[in-house]
Amino acid sequence: MFATTDPNMIIGGLALAGLVVVAFWRLIVWVRDAPVKPDPWETDVAQKLDDPEVPETCPRCSAPQPTTAWFCEHCGRAVGPYNNMMPFLQVFSEGEVFRNGTDRNLRKRPLVIIGYFLLGIGLIPIFLAPIYWLSLINTLARKTGDQSPPPEA
Repeated sequence: MFATTDPNMIIGGLALAGLVVVAFWRLIVWVRDAPVKPDPWETDVAQKLDDPEVPETCPRCSAPQPTTAWFCEHCGRAVGPYNNMMPFLQVFSEGEVFRNGTDRNLRKRPLVIIGYFLLGIGLIPIFLAPIYWLSLINTLARKTGDQSPPPEA
């Protein structure tokens, strides 16, 4: 820190600190007093969501799932209630995340794309990362409407 004996610098620093505190307080008041958005669900939908008799559905294909299912019978997605906490089943969820990066339905948003490239740096072995990146770039280069089947290996 700079040690100063100039009273103008001390007063200026205190004034700046006071302005920061007032601005932060006004931000808190502004957020607190913001209007509350209405609930998007109707009352019957909210009751159905809370009803324990309604079966759970797959997030990908919306197929109803039994309570003891770990994977969707229709699309194969991991749907168990604790599958991300169980070491063996967690691997399938992580694999699904990586497959989504090379899927035709990849959301082409900058943050999503950067995230998939960073996943390739941190979680994929170094000798497999370039292959994953090439597949990701191929998916990004493909047009959105292009639904031709991938070439058979």
